[in-house]
Amino acid sequence: MSLGQNSFGSSPLSRWLGAWVWRLEHAFERARASGRAEDDTRIRIFFVLALFAAGFLTLAFGATRASLMSDAHQGSGISVPLGAARADLVDRNGQLLAADLLHYGLYLDPREIWDTEETRRALRAAVPALSPVRLERALRGNRRTFVVGALTPEVRARVHELGLPGVSFEPEQRRVYPLGRTGAHIIGFADSGGEGLSGAELALNEEIRSGASAGAAVPLSIDLRVQAALEDELYQAVGEFTPKGAVGIVLNVHTGEILGMASYPTFEPGHANTASDDARLNRAAASVFEMGSTFKAFTVAMGLDTGVATPGTTYDAREPMHVGYRTIKDYHAARAILTLVEVFQHSSNIGSTRIGLAVGPERVSRYFDALGLTKPAQVELIESARPLTPRKWDTDAVVSVSYGHGMNISPLALSRAMAALVNGGTMPTLTIRKVEPERVAKGPRVISEKTSQTMLQIMRSNVSDPIGSGGKADVAGLNVGGKTGTGEKYDPAIRGYSGSKQISSFAAVFPTDGPTSAPRYFVLILMDEPHPSANSYGYSTGGWVGAPAAGKVIERIAPFLGVQRRPETYPFARPKEVTELAGGGR
Repeated sequence: MSLGQNSFGSSPLSRWLGAWVWRLEHAFERARASGRAEDDTRIRIFFVLALFAAGFLTLAFGATRASLMSDAHQGSGISVPLGAARADLVDRNGQLLAADLLHYGLYLDPREIWDTEETRRALRAAVPALSPVRLERALRGNRRTFVVGALTPEVRARVHELGLPGVSFEPEQRRVYPLGRTGAHIIGFADSGGEGLSGAELALNEEIRSGASAGAAVPLSIDLRVQAALEDELYQAVGEFTPKGAVGIVLNVHTGEILGMASYPTFEPGHANTASDDARLNRAAASVFEMGSTFKAFTVAMGLDTGVATPGTTYDAREPMHVGYRTIKDYHAARAILTLVEVFQHSSNIGSTRIGLAVGPERVSRYFDALGLTKPAQVELIESARPLTPRKWDTDAVVSVSYGHGMNISPLALSRAMAALVNGGTMPTLTIRKVEPERVAKGPRVISEKTSQTMLQIMRSNVSDPIGSGGKADVAGLNVGGKTGTGEKYDPAIRGYSGSKQISSFAAVFPTDGPTSAPRYFVLILMDEPHPSANSYGYSTGGWVGAPAAGKVIERIAPFLGVQRRPETYPFARPKEVTELAGGGR
């Protein structure tokens, strides 16, 4: 059998190559047989040249195929490791919150540098942020060294145009936050390796990373317009009352979507490594407080829902109340027999205690569990803090929690429980994801729809009635309701509650009219240790500190949420005209 038939396969290319080699071998034999050595040499040289040509053509074909058919040329033109990539974060309307942008790292190889002084001078002029120490170390080294990273394409082009030998670049992804401090705590931040470290960047880390490969943005629940208005009004109130910390939350009570969330002090996610731990702390989720009189909303709701009280049930608040070792007093003593509604409006500790005792420890415990007040707020945020709750649900615990002491919860947990009081009575699941209308699912029922409707009216009366503690949150035509809260902080130095350090807040809902299924929103403003201002007449309570800011937020965000002004309601209006206003509500 011939060489061409035996040594190669049966494909046409194999048969052709075998025949060609067979002919070439016979050419060598003929040259030797003829005695002409020069012919044999020429043939062998031709054979070597043919092999080199074939190799070159193979490499050229492979390179051409890679450059024309590879995906690496698409997009930026530079292949970036996919493992570090993160999808864009956008608000519910598609506005950009965070994105990966291509940046560059600058490297120096001193072995290729011609003029060290010229290189030093040129780089320092072109890259002002360049560390002189790191540059000198690289110039005096003996190998290629990283000098500075996060260079924008514009800076890279500027350096590249200098034509400096020994200077090179490598692409790197960098997470950017174009809005600066806006939404910092809910957006969070990621590290240079593409891992989320806080906020949505951490909570939705896998979703964001998988979204990068699909080229899909991840929408959050926040509305950037709502977020901006919330932060603006919160920070203005901070400037007036100078607290050590503050929180603002806007929530859709039916879907559980967090439309805005702010924490003060704040930071820039793009420079999180330079911010203090205090600034990076998300006080809305990761801090717990004794909320004070906002808890009276839960006490009143439990009284109504269990049937131990009606709006007209009366409670004697004429004198301080003695329970065990403690004496319960009212901050603004009405010294009167109050209806349930008036207990809420006057923020009466005495009346709330009587309601709580009538409900009883066992039922109070069950309601607090159902309202999510004994667990971390159910939300995607990893920072969601565990509450501090009574060790034992006895009479002493009921007395304390009935007016907001003896229990520390996060502002997000308070917001979620409040939403259940005003959305028809079901527990929403808080979320930082955008929820499509067809995917809204109702949570478990915790109070009856009738109780929820009554709570809306009572909360409205606290703002609309002159004797209510929330009048400074009223906005014409929006039927705002709410509850003030002023919790005295426990001071370890005196082993008791401080008379000067307070948690002052206002929990608002709007609009309060219409059926329980109507669109409705919750707003919380909270300040940690605020100080009186010239405009507050020496008060730093929730009615003076939180209510005005909440009203301003509501007035600004109502148009964004589609809430139209309508005739105002005045539930539980008193039969006679009230001329004395109740200032400084608790």
